Parts: sequence; structure tokens; C-alpha cells
Amino acid sequence: MIRKQRRPWPSSLPLELQSLEMAARLRVDSNAISMASTDFGKLSRVIPAAVLDPLSEEDIVNLVRFSYASSSVPFSIAAKGQGHSLRGQAMTQGGVVVDMRALNINNGRINVNGSANLYVDVGGEQLWIDVLNETLQYGVSPRSWTDYLYLTVGGTLSNAGISGQSFRHGPQISNVYELDVVTGRGEVVTCSRDMNSELFCAVLGGLGQFGIITRARIPLEPAPSRVKWVRMLYLDFSAFTRDQEYLISINGNGGQGMKGLDYVEGSLVTSLSPPNNWRSSFFSLADHSRITSLLETKHGVLYCLEVAKYYDHLTLDTVDEELDLLLTGLSFIPGLIFTKDVSYVDFLNRVRSGELQLRSKGMWDVPHPWLNLFVPKSRIFDFDAGVFNGILRQSSNLVGPILVYPMLRSK
Repeated sequence: MIRKQRRPWPSSLPLELQSLEMAARLRVDSNAISMASTDFGKLSRVIPAAVLDPLSEEDIVNLVRFSYASSSVPFSIAAKGQGHSLRGQAMTQGGVVVDMRALNINNGRINVNGSANLYVDVGGEQLWIDVLNETLQYGVSPRSWTDYLYLTVGGTLSNAGISGQSFRHGPQISNVYELDVVTGRGEVVTCSRDMNSELFCAVLGGLGQFGIITRARIPLEPAPSRVKWVRMLYLDFSAFTRDQEYLISINGNGGQGMKGLDYVEGSLVTSLSPPNNWRSSFFSLADHSRITSLLETKHGVLYCLEVAKYYDHLTLDTVDEELDLLLTGLSFIPGLIFTKDVSYVDFLNRVRSGELQLRSKGMWDVPHPWLNLFVPKSRIFDFDAGVFNGILRQSSNLVGPILVYPMLRSK
């Protein structure tokens, strides 16, 4: 008879931990340790002692409470969702990583409240794509998103959650009614702007350092069905930023009773960040050739302004006129404006197809480090000169999307 060897108990964890019922869900096998040792950026490698696959919030509470009370062998804890952190924020050396996605085996972790005060209660481990699909069954959806939906609710709320809707609604952390948080003492605390507000404000954007989000209450609004999706190309950075700032200023009711855009984003087009990239294959082959030719012969750097206008059956007959009015007077290159009409889900989930393509080529698991910066309006032209037309044009190995979001300080 062959007897399977049990991996030795990690020396960095107290032996008393084995006596807890939850310890049966602590994994110390090489596959679990390897999964918890890297993240999307792959700039850091941090080796935990074990990985917890919690069946419930109670498992997380018991682990944290034991760690807080333990004096024999202190150990640290980190929560990990989809692992899209970039600098090891979801890792811990010699401690325990809580694999939040293990909670997803339980049903009933996305609950839509259809009363006048629309909201959805969501487990911190849930993916935003699943939140979208569930809420759409009720004709509603959250209003602030990230570009990529296969991230956990707790993960993005521990960072910020920024996309092209942020100029109107703020990032995802500005669109939360209430949280359940497991604190560093192993207490479950419900918090909001009016209740335990210091914890609420610390956890939102706190990189997981102030507690583990196990539930979030997210406001909802009526969901559109379709999207007019437009991209325009610019040679001049000044014109590009001026148009971005103008478009986000039309927020709510603009001129002539006009409602503004629902999404405004921007990006750079260079030889290393081509018009069609893994994030989005928006342009036809003919359009791609035109843009590439202009890039090579005229400038070396182009600026792409990307906007979207949501609509449904009630606004079907007016959306084109409203969009034309919003874009009138913009300073994009004549003839280089391109429009698509797509479903609301296809628009929000547009990065997924690019991800699947990279996965099929084995490229999704290579390092994907990102750098996110807030640049004030007073320095954006210096940034363009020094970075976009300086560092980037002189570098041959900085590959990938370069996004330029216009933001409002008030949001």
C-alpha cells in the first residue's frame, strides 16, 4: 500500500491553528502556494505558508481572530480575489492568503433589492461580470465600472475602480452604500458614510490593509440596452485635452437641455500601442491601415478620444441627434471619426475578447505591470512633452495600452 505523505505544518504558523475546525480548509500544497505567490504585475514574488479556502465569512473571522490573539507565532493575513494587484498587495510572506473566490461556491451572494432605493448586496468575492448579468435580469445595473469585469468586487473597492464613467459618477469606491468588513481583530463591522465612517472611508481604496470586504451594497440605476460607441483621432494634444475637458463638463443637463455623454476615455496610438490592441479591436483593416500610415508619416504619436452614449427603446429615435450635437465643434482630424452600435453588455465587457485571445497564445500569464497616475491639469502639457513625446517615443520596449482619462476633482 502506498501512503500519501502529508506536507509538514509550516513553521511560520502556530501549531495551535491546527485545532480550529477551519484548519481543514488551509492548503499547504505546492499548487495553492504557487497560485498565492504571484499577481498580475508579476513584479513581486512572496511565498505564504498556507492558503485558506473559506466556506463562509465565519472561516475568515476565525482565522483573523486567532491571528490577532496569537502570541506564540504571530502571522499575517492577506485577502486575494483575482490577483490583479501589481505590487504584491494580495500576498503575505510566511502568512496565510485568503482565497476569496472560494466563497463563490455558496449561492445567494448577489441579492438585488428592487424597491425604490435600488441597490444590490454583493459578496466581496463576486466578479463584476456576474453582478452585471444578475442585475440586468431586473433591468438595472451599477453605474460605475472598470474596463475589465473579471475582477472581484472586494478587489476593485480596495483600490478605486476607475473607467470612462468616473467623470460622471466617480470611481467605484464613490458608489457604495454600505460594507461588511472583517477587521484586524476578527470583528465583523457594518459600516457606511454615516455608521463607522472612519472604517468605511479607510477600507475603500485601502489596498486591503484596513480589513477584508465580505459584502458591499452597491447602488443601481435603470440599465440601457445599447451603446453608441465613437472613437476620434487627434494630432494635437492640446485639442485632444480641450475636447475631453469640454465633454466631461456637459454633465447632467447641458446646453439646450442636453444630457451629456455616459463614457469618456482617451488613449495614445503609437507603433508599440497600435490602433487595434488586445484591449479592443475596434477598427476595420482598412481603417487600421489609414491610421498606421498617418502615424508613420505625420507624427509618431496620435491621440484617440473615445466616447459612448447609452440608449434604449425610449431614446432610440433621438440618440443620433443628441450624439451629433455633443460632438459638434470638436477638433479631431477630419474624416477620422468611427462609430459602432453595440449592446450594453458587449460594450462593458469589451476587454474580455482580448483577454481570451491572449490566453489562447499563452500571453495572459506574462507580466502585465501598470502605472496609474493622477496628473493635474496645470502639468498635463509638461507630461505630454516629457513622457508621451519624450520617454515613450524613445523607448522600444514599453508595449501596451496607454490610457488618458479625464477626471473631475469633485468626483
